[in-house]
Order: sequence, then structure tokens, then C-alpha cells
Amino acid sequence: MAVPKKRTSKSKSKSRKANWKRKAYYRAQQAISQGKSILSGKETSFIYINEVEG
Repeated sequence: MAVPKKRTSKSKSKSRKANWKRKAYYRAQQAISQGKSILSGKETSFIYINEVEG
């Protein structure tokens, strides 16, 4: 017989969502920083190929 599962509490749902948003914000900041670095010509901490071979 099918039994409905227990509902996830609001606090747990909000906690998971906040954690996801925190991680997304951190990754967005890294991407913006990397983009600024490439545009300013100060990229030294990563490998960036400027020309496409083909």
C-alpha cells in the first residue's frame, strides 16, 4: 500500500536553497574576476588560449 512521504520542513528547504545560492554567488564572483583579469591583460594565474587553431 502506498504511503505518502513526510514533508521536508521549511527550514531545511530554505537552508539548502541558501547554500545553493551562496555557492552560485561565489562562482559568479570568480567568473567576473577572471573576465576582468583577461580584459585587463593581467592574467597570470591560469592558462588562456587567445587564438583558435583551425
